Amino acid sequence: MEAARRRPSSRGPPDRLAGDVLDGTLTRCPRGHRGLHREAAGALFAAPEHRHAAVLSLVAVIDWALGALVITAASFVQGLAGFGIGLVGLAFLPYLMSPATAIVLLTLYAAPFTLGVFIQLRDDFRLSGIRDMLVGTVLGTPIGVWGLAALPASLINRLIGVFILLIVILEVRRLFPERLPGRGWGVGAGVLSGVLGGAIGTPAPPVIVYSMTQGWTPRRMKANLQAFMVVNQTLILGGYEWAGLLTREVWHLGLSFAIPALVGVLAGIALFGRIDAVRFRQIVFTLLFISGLVLLVRG
Repeated sequence: MEAARRRPSSRGPPDRLAGDVLDGTLTRCPRGHRGLHREAAGALFAAPEHRHAAVLSLVAVIDWALGALVITAASFVQGLAGFGIGLVGLAFLPYLMSPATAIVLLTLYAAPFTLGVFIQLRDDFRLSGIRDMLVGTVLGTPIGVWGLAALPASLINRLIGVFILLIVILEVRRLFPERLPGRGWGVGAGVLSGVLGGAIGTPAPPVIVYSMTQGWTPRRMKANLQAFMVVNQTLILGGYEWAGLLTREVWHLGLSFAIPALVGVLAGIALFGRIDAVRFRQIVFTLLFISGLVLLVRG
């Protein structure tokens, strides 16, 4: 009993215990088990500014992981359908970065991705199918770039969302036109694509709607869209550079997410060959529906 009373308490005086922890020298927890290491103890009871820095570092890692997940998914859709990196990415990336940064970043990926997919499908490409759209996008892109640099995009987003949802409703009700003859439709689709691509980074919906009325096979449609998008995205990137929107932050993010983006687009390309025409059409209109809903709700 006397020896037990003389044995030092493992708990120790409260002040002594706190001091040991603050010094980072605590090696055992109060019950005698292996406890905190020096680094863990120091982090747990660190000065407020150190704790704040640790929290910021953890938040940065989480933000990067979420951004990588979104960009992988968006790039996968791009590789699969030949469009959609903006439709998917802009539904989520503005929660992690500014909308303008997200738009420019996704365009930075879209340009080389569309070129890569086009090279794969170049034998199915027909210039006559996109000539009118190219004329239109040259006219519309400067307007869109100016809009991104100067105007709020919420109203434009909602109007586009309503337009896309109406298109999907027409498809579901089987009222979607099988054919839109005449050059005016192609030029108009190109103008709208240039405006939307420059302003909000989603050039695809107008030219997709037009392409769905031309009777093209999935490979022909994807090849023609890629050829159009290569020109469209190159014009848009040139406009962004002119407007000072291709900032150092955008280039840094582009390098940071390069591997997730590449993995996503390659996976989408690999899966494309296993999809028939009916399933491809379903995928296209599903993506349009999601895009329209997101644009309408988020603005």
